[in-house]
Amino acid sequence: MTLQQIAELLNARVVARPDKLYRDISFAFASDLMSDVLTLEQRKIILLTGLANIQAVRTAEMSDVSCILLVRNKKASPEMIRLAEEAAIVIMEYDGSMFKASGILYNAGIQPIY
Repeated sequence: MTLQQIAELLNARVVARPDKLYRDISFAFASDLMSDVLTLEQRKIILLTGLANIQAVRTAEMSDVSCILLVRNKKASPEMIRLAEEAAIVIMEYDGSMFKASGILYNAGIQPIY
């Protein structure tokens, strides 16, 4: 599934790197603990998190995460967007809960990592 399809499925707002929406995503990981994200070895990942700060982007960059989906109506700061633009990481904002987004993505065929 592409990031474009995910954005449409969730009715999410793309706030960083809309030019990268062609990327394929196979896996999702939902966490607010960035230390857990650092343990991931998969690629083609979307990270679902309510952690709307610069550490989420830095962690995504180190873990080769393609996209950050901010849940619970969290907003990306200008600094987050700037860093994501530099690192070629897509950021989306979603109004619903992490649980709801996870369920929608799972039903659409996105696989969990664990």
